[in-house]
Amino acid sequence: MSPSEPLADRLRAEGLEPSGWGNGPADRYGKHAHGYDKVLVAAAGSIVFHLPELGMDVELHTGERLELPAGTLHGATVGRHGVNCLEAHLPAGSLGPRPRHRREW
Repeated sequence: MSPSEPLADRLRAEGLEPSGWGNGPADRYGKHAHGYDKVLVAAAGSIVFHLPELGMDVELHTGERLELPAGTLHGATVGRHGVNCLEAHLPAGSLGPRPRHRREW
């Protein structure tokens, strides 16, 4: 069993269908938004999500979760050891109106 499987099982128990992705140290994602709600979980490593319209950054570490409502402008910078994440999508409006960082869930 991969180390991310228990986290994926927790997402599936919520009715979500996670997929995985990863990046190397210091990789970056430019600012963008999506037309769907997104749930992200750091399965290993760390990543900082930049939320410029809200004037904040959210750093996810292994086991932490970020919920991004549709239309939330965000970019990201991968931590110094890289990152592996799980991601699941929901219809727009399924999450609350603001991003939510859940360190323990």
